[in-house]
Amino acid sequence: MTKTDTNTQDIIIVTGLSGAGLSSALKILEDLGYEVFDNFPVSLIDPLLKETQKDKQKLAIGIDTRTRGFEPDNIIEKSKTIGATLLFLNADEQILQKRFTETRRKHPLATDRPVSAGIRKELEILHLLRKEANLVIDTTELSIHDLRRVLEGHLTQDQQRSLSVTIMSFGFKYGIPREADIVMDVRFLRNPHWDEKLKPLTGQNPKVGTYIEEDESLKPFLENFQNLIEPLLSRYTNEGKNYLTIAIGCTGGKHRSVYVVETLSKWLKQKNENTHIKHRDMDRS
Repeated sequence: MTKTDTNTQDIIIVTGLSGAGLSSALKILEDLGYEVFDNFPVSLIDPLLKETQKDKQKLAIGIDTRTRGFEPDNIIEKSKTIGATLLFLNADEQILQKRFTETRRKHPLATDRPVSAGIRKELEILHLLRKEANLVIDTTELSIHDLRRVLEGHLTQDQQRSLSVTIMSFGFKYGIPREADIVMDVRFLRNPHWDEKLKPLTGQNPKVGTYIEEDESLKPFLENFQNLIEPLLSRYTNEGKNYLTIAIGCTGGKHRSVYVVETLSKWLKQKNENTHIKHRDMDRS
């Protein structure tokens, strides 16, 4: 299929599951300089492009199951025809149901039925759309700030921008982070959890750091891991990847993984990498 000459215009079609953060994503894109159109009829996309093509305005078009003329096949074809990036936002069923319950909103496909019924129906309808999307973001564990960083990383058009690296600690007992590109297990390190004085502290405390540093396996691990990821950073950038998440896990995400993340973050910043720290489970009881 031949793309129209609108492919010189930066266009994103934002779609996905109700409750997965479509409105938040559109607000973020607006902050990033996109002109945003939410719940926009598919039949009006071509007239919109004709009107905006001259000034090459970046466009973000929100389309979901509420949209008039919503048909997954048509949206997929339209995105290819106009050269748009098809962005799909996804989340776990339980999280979606929790979000609808907390906001007391009705699901658009279950106005007279339980929210769970609407979620299941929408999953079925959007299956092909998710499969064909250029970019799928799972918002199950993302805060609004995390979503902003992910979108900025994936959608920036500035090729001189350095790779945005998020290095995060987590506890395996709470599950592996969905957004992780690289996962490393540090449960082999000496565990401060078994020291009653250190147990209440976190890996950010110098006493915990000193305890972990006494483990003779720490130094060679850090050296080997740094040697592993250092050449990857430039390769990811060369391949057009702008966002990378490195997840470091221990049992509870409070001591060893936190310490290693803090240590690796200092090393990355010395390399002038654009680095963000996230301690997902550090404050859990």
